[in-house]
Amino acid sequence: MADHDHSHEHGSELSETQLRVRALETILTEKGYIDPSALDAIVEAYETKIGPRNGALVVAKAWTDPAFRQALLKDATAAVGTLGHVSPVGDHLVAVENTPQRHNMIVCTLCSCYPWEVLGLPPVWYKSAPYRSRAVKDPRGVLTDFGVKLAKETEIRVWDSTAETRFIVLPMRPAGTEGWSEERLADLVTRDSMIGTGLALTPAEIAK
Repeated sequence: MADHDHSHEHGSELSETQLRVRALETILTEKGYIDPSALDAIVEAYETKIGPRNGALVVAKAWTDPAFRQALLKDATAAVGTLGHVSPVGDHLVAVENTPQRHNMIVCTLCSCYPWEVLGLPPVWYKSAPYRSRAVKDPRGVLTDFGVKLAKETEIRVWDSTAETRFIVLPMRPAGTEGWSEERLADLVTRDSMIGTGLALTPAEIAK
């Protein structure tokens, strides 16, 4: 099931600001002022570690604080704003919760809208045409490609991000984590689990 009620106001994959940044990056690289490999390393760190850590802390808070969880599901933008250690969200953010009966997945079918304040930079595959198309038409197949196998009776709901509304998935808390601190729980939360193309890690997986 997909939610496509939101309008996109994008005429291009890249905004004017993004185009200017790329042009500036090209000029600086050609003049030898920046090292492309070093820049790639910085981008990768923000994409996979620094950025998603914000979202992981939000999820861990929701797992341990029932009042915050309810506030997050009611108004994620406001709830995230109460956490001083997490960057404020500039866009309208909606949190959708995974349950044994329903699994949520996020896509942006027309461009690459993404809650970068809590998830960092979007992965390349998120912006790719195959993912944007298949996530809606064959979400279970996409999840299988990512190594996620759900019970046949589990409903999969796909949420379409827009310039106005971004989504974050609240994954299910893994078993065997009772009494864990928020910091420790955050280590279980991956970027993909907050997009819905993955599940939170288990204690055994991070112990490897």
